[in-house]
Amino acid sequence: MAAGNVNPFNVSDSEDEAEQRQDGADTERSPSDEAQGHSLGPFSPPAYSEPAALLSSNRTSPSVDGIPASAAAVAGIGGGGAETRVSLDAIAAQLLRDQYILTALELHTELLEAGRELPRLRDYFSNPGNFERQSGTPPACKEQAVGPGGPLTVQVQDRKRRKKDALMRDRAGSISTLDSLDFARYSDDGNRESDERVAVLEFELRKAKETIQALRANLTQAAECEIPSQERKNYKSSPENQEPIRPLEKRALNFLVNEYLLKNEYKLASITFSDENDDQDFELWDDVGLNIPKPPDLLQLYRNCGNILPLHRDTVDVAVNVDPNDLPGDYFTQEPVQQTEAIQQQEEVVQELEYQIGLLNSEKQSLAEQIKKLQSDIQALQRNVSSEPTSAVKSTQSKEDTPCGKPPLDNGQYLDIRGVTETDSSSDANTTKTSNTTTTATTDCTERTTTATQPHAKLKSQSQQGKSSVQFDQPNRKLSPAFHQALLSFCRMSTDSRLGSEVSRIADSEQSVMLMLGRCLPHIVPNVLLAKREELIPLILCTACLHPEPKERDQLLHILFNLIKRPDDEQRQMILTGCVAFARHVGPTRVEAELLPQCWEQINHKYPERRLLVAEACGALAPYLPKEIRSSLVLSMLQQMLAEDKADMVREAVVKSLGIIMGYIDDPDKYSQGFELMLLSLGDPSERVVSATHQVFIPAFAAWCTELGNLQSQLIPSLLTRIEKLLKQGEYGLDEHKLHMYLSALQSLIPSLFAVLLQNAPFTSRAKLQGDVPPIEVTRFPRPASPLQDVATIVGSREQLAVLLQLYDHQLQHEGTTGWDSLLWVVNQFLPQLIEIVGRINVTSSTCVHEFSRFFWRLCRTFGKIFTNTKVKPQFQEILRLSEENVDASAGNGILTKATVPIYATGVLTCYNQEEDRKLLVGFLEDVMTTLSLSHAPLDSLKASFVELGANPAFHELLLTVLWYGVVHTSALVRCTAARMFELLVKGVNETLVAQRVVPALITLSSDPEISVRISTIPAFGTIMETVTQKELLERVKMQLASFLEDPQYQDQHSLHMEIIKTFGRVGPNAEPRFRDEFVLPHLHKLALCNNQQTVESKRIDIATQLFEAYSALSCCFISEELMVNHFLPGLRCLRTDMEQLSPEHEVILSSMIKECEIKVENKGIGEAQGSISIAASLVGEDAKTKFLSKMGQLTTSGAMLANVFQRKK
Repeated sequence: MAAGNVNPFNVSDSEDEAEQRQDGADTERSPSDEAQGHSLGPFSPPAYSEPAALLSSNRTSPSVDGIPASAAAVAGIGGGGAETRVSLDAIAAQLLRDQYILTALELHTELLEAGRELPRLRDYFSNPGNFERQSGTPPACKEQAVGPGGPLTVQVQDRKRRKKDALMRDRAGSISTLDSLDFARYSDDGNRESDERVAVLEFELRKAKETIQALRANLTQAAECEIPSQERKNYKSSPENQEPIRPLEKRALNFLVNEYLLKNEYKLASITFSDENDDQDFELWDDVGLNIPKPPDLLQLYRNCGNILPLHRDTVDVAVNVDPNDLPGDYFTQEPVQQTEAIQQQEEVVQELEYQIGLLNSEKQSLAEQIKKLQSDIQALQRNVSSEPTSAVKSTQSKEDTPCGKPPLDNGQYLDIRGVTETDSSSDANTTKTSNTTTTATTDCTERTTTATQPHAKLKSQSQQGKSSVQFDQPNRKLSPAFHQALLSFCRMSTDSRLGSEVSRIADSEQSVMLMLGRCLPHIVPNVLLAKREELIPLILCTACLHPEPKERDQLLHILFNLIKRPDDEQRQMILTGCVAFARHVGPTRVEAELLPQCWEQINHKYPERRLLVAEACGALAPYLPKEIRSSLVLSMLQQMLAEDKADMVREAVVKSLGIIMGYIDDPDKYSQGFELMLLSLGDPSERVVSATHQVFIPAFAAWCTELGNLQSQLIPSLLTRIEKLLKQGEYGLDEHKLHMYLSALQSLIPSLFAVLLQNAPFTSRAKLQGDVPPIEVTRFPRPASPLQDVATIVGSREQLAVLLQLYDHQLQHEGTTGWDSLLWVVNQFLPQLIEIVGRINVTSSTCVHEFSRFFWRLCRTFGKIFTNTKVKPQFQEILRLSEENVDASAGNGILTKATVPIYATGVLTCYNQEEDRKLLVGFLEDVMTTLSLSHAPLDSLKASFVELGANPAFHELLLTVLWYGVVHTSALVRCTAARMFELLVKGVNETLVAQRVVPALITLSSDPEISVRISTIPAFGTIMETVTQKELLERVKMQLASFLEDPQYQDQHSLHMEIIKTFGRVGPNAEPRFRDEFVLPHLHKLALCNNQQTVESKRIDIATQLFEAYSALSCCFISEELMVNHFLPGLRCLRTDMEQLSPEHEVILSSMIKECEIKVENKGIGEAQGSISIAASLVGEDAKTKFLSKMGQLTTSGAMLANVFQRKK
């Protein structure tokens, strides 16, 4: 064959081979492929076929227009001197087959630019699967990165991307020429550098993904190889013994079973199944294994179970009659070189293994010597204890148990690696009854063959080792031992499996039992129902306590904390009880080393029940931890959970555990951290967490502060300072939430403060439990929020508290407070600072008044009546001197106008409910009402007192007594004040008292000689119409209001008309509909009509403004068509007449209201269907009332022209 006529591409594939590739057969290789494959490195396997696998997804016949490429190639080879043209498709096929990917890419690019695109190259380079690393890539290939997925693939992809980008930029209607190129576009170095950086980053990303995929493949292969090869061999040779399921197979079957249950609507079964396999994610197949293809569902597997799949056969490419000159130059030298390198590396591996074997042998010899020494010691001890000649038996038993009968501590992986000569070191008649039995047992331990006699031999040898002293009756037969063994082999027993090995090995000591439990429990727990797993807690804990191996103990404790997926309250209590028992048994060192890491691992668990278990465990284990760990690691763990956990119940448990920690902490430097934790807990948005803070954390923290001596010097002053700072910052708006937070903390500290007073009193040394001590009254102390806030619990016992209280009252009443520093601090510093703070809060803030009132009430009840009468009341009375000097009528800055009045009345004077206390409260309120009225001062402090006291029905009679004092007072100012106070009291008083006490007093005032007193009763009458349902009572009130409106003597009373219109606008929407329709609307119409005739412009505008507000409020009510026509529309028209002259901006709004009302009247059918004629709703939508009234507020306050308020938006 002439050299010039040789096809340079060495097309050696025939048409038949191409057709075989089309049919999807396994990849074949040409000699050039084989040469290419052998150059991959010393670690690549001989039959490496990944280049062919690269083309497996795109095997098409290399032909153009139906002419096979191989035919064209053969024609080119055998044509002699004739010049034969090879088709481009054949060239492309050969380039791809020989893995000249870059050359093929260059060819593809040139053909694209020439407009002659080949389908083969287009399909190949557009398929990303051709450039992904295959899952079976050998490690050597990955390291050298020559095959697909290495730098070659990266270069192909990068060059392909650059070529395509350039092609898309430069292609036009015709082929680009040198003159048509825009060189300015290619001279932008910045763009090229950025493109190169992007390419580098993409390359690194692909390399990382390839590394991850390779690791996943290796892990999957390792998971597949869990069962030792010797065991697999045993199972394959024994068809009756089924191979145990592998973890990967189990997870795959679990996924398919769950999928089947969901598809067939077995939802409850699926839920239970997923709960019992909580370590697997059934929503993601990738969780089953790494790089494992998903099989068909169970139904398809069942239908195809009888089909025999074709066996996989490896194929190779062979070349026949090939000229050696056509082969690559290094073809004959590559393979020997590679084999030499592989042999060298294998020799190095063998040398390393031999070195390790030597180390293990030396270690084995040293351990054997130690065992012999220990055995000799045991024998000596046994000789001293017992005179029976059984030491040799026990020595032999222990020696034989160690290598054969007793496995290493490896979680059930039993590897009996032992020579035959090891059993020769001991000789015992009991273990060697017959030579055949001994030989069989030794062979069983050494070779682990799979003959039928193996289970009996092994079981028999183990039973002989375990109970060498037991004697069995031997039959008087002459059968050979081999016949005996063959006969017994028909008894079906299994000792080769993990469970069979455990069953056949009977524990003979406590340690053996612990070892057996440690091996078996991890296999038992997953198969126990979730609802019954707490039954395993005692077993797990006992094993974890007594097991000698730290690794096994850690595994058992891990099982304990992960025993139940989402443990409920009872299950958590059981686990915590077990943890405490474990801690008591093993001591603080092992608790720190073994239990705390389990808590730390689950601190961010996805299930809140597991995090809740961690939070509760930290508190339960606090008494059993080293104090350094308790105040550092555990405190930090709980602080992190308090700040970061989103579940309320977890943070609640954290706060309780922090309280327990505060009861055991003894590091004074942690005080500031404890104070910050208290503030953090108090500021928690959850009410449960705040409640736990008051019940557990604050009392425990206060007890620690008491021991440190800084309860009165640091803790309470810090809270007072924060309250004062809050009041200074709140001049334009007080943060009532923070005020409540600090004040509630102070309130929770009151019992601890009182306990400090008792424990540091001059009489404490005399407090001894002797004689009869009077019992403590049930109502002596307020009900504590928790047992930790009970003073008896803080002091020690209720009897001890009774003795201290008796001495406390005697000391205050007869001996004074000299030398009693803790009490003097309360009287001279704490109370004055509190009273000063009270005087600075806003009296109109009902929340603040209520908070401080409850605080003083609890303080006075805790410290006792004598302390309240002799220490608290005098300080308030000194400030609240009831005289006109304490009232600044001009600015309202007098002390009687501050919040001190309601807090003193409701927080101090109501602590005790005896007759003298009630008289004192009544007298104080009467004096305040009189003083404020005569001084023309604001009544806010008196109103706050009435609102706070009126919330408790027990004080209604008392308040009515105070008001009756005002009704019969000689001063008209006091009577006016009393009339206005009735308005506040009516809403909380029952209707019987309203009928018997309130209405008579108001009717008396309504006939008062002073017109101002009569006018003051109108708001109270309106409130009665709004709240009372008795018809007779309503009629009386209605008659009284009618007399105000119809009596000629009131026709010119401008202030009376103003008050009535204002009251109608306030109570009209909420009053009884009949009262509104028959009384309110007609009289508003009359008042509007009369106002048209008013000559005094100021009075006319006042009445018109009040009428406008009243009609605006009533427009949101349902008004019948008759009332609309007869009273509502006429009243609006009269009001519009006034507004046309006095307030044009109001007149525009009124005109719109009238127009809308007229439309509603015309469309009465629609109005009846809707059930409302709300004008604002027709204008603005669902929130009409709010928007409408807001517009009114803008109009009255700013005076802006609102002519376009109701115009349609464009």
